[in-house]
Amino acid sequence: MRINRPWKVRNTLFVLRAMGPMLAELEDNPQSGFLGAERGFMFGGPAIVQYWRSFDDLERYARAADAEHLPAWRRFNQLVRDSGDVGIWHETYRVRAGEYEAIYGNMPRIGLAAVGEHRPIGSSSATAARRLGLRPDDVPPVEGY
Repeated sequence: MRINRPWKVRNTLFVLRAMGPMLAELEDNPQSGFLGAERGFMFGGPAIVQYWRSFDDLERYARAADAEHLPAWRRFNQLVRDSGDVGIWHETYRVRAGEYEAIYGNMPRIGLAAVGEHRPIGSSSATAARRLGLRPDDVPPVEGY
């Protein structure tokens, strides 16, 4: 979300408070397909990156009449959408299994590593192109550690 008019406290608080119950509901229901979330700040406001098992699981939750999201979505449209006081954005990326990697050096389990399989990178001479099978003879530009 992005707070466009900080003096409009009512709408800002509504949007801020809506997300907590949704995340709690999802965390309490592993069958939902929700894998986890990271909270932080991006683009001038609070942000949450969510990880889902599939787009179908995400969409099912977003449209479920008995879940927290749909009433919050409707309420946002009634209270905030046309005012411009608070901005929201959603970006959805569908990633095919086996066609991605996340490298973590000297890091705790965050992001994809917190919700997915975590394994050592292997040879320090391996490159992303080699690991993904794109260029088996790829040479790293710097020595690994």
